[in-house]
Amino acid sequence: MNLLELIESQVVTKSSHPSFKAGDTVTIHYKIKEGDKERVQLFTGVVLQRRGHDAVHSFTVRKMSNGVGVERIFPIHSPFIEKIEVKKRGVVRRARIFYLRNLTGKKARIAEKIQVSESAS
Repeated sequence: MNLLELIESQVVTKSSHPSFKAGDTVTIHYKIKEGDKERVQLFTGVVLQRRGHDAVHSFTVRKMSNGVGVERIFPIHSPFIEKIEVKKRGVVRRARIFYLRNLTGKKARIAEKIQVSESAS
């Protein structure tokens, strides 16, 4: 094990988040400190990309807020992320869906992957 991997293993706290990919709609429960108070803020949006590996893994989430697109980059192993919920699984054919930035309205919708139950035979 090289020195970088040793330091990463000691510093990074591994957390168990659900698996998600680009195109999925997720809600991130993010802790915010304001002075001596601490609260949890929800950020719901579409995952544009996942990048990095192991300890330096991050993902970008985009949402529309009052007609303005807001993007935020979250490190996957951040101690401030309390929970990640996957709301919808999206069907996209790319790993990075930056073309979503130029689309508005109904064009910006992503098709939802529908789970087929096995008991319906």
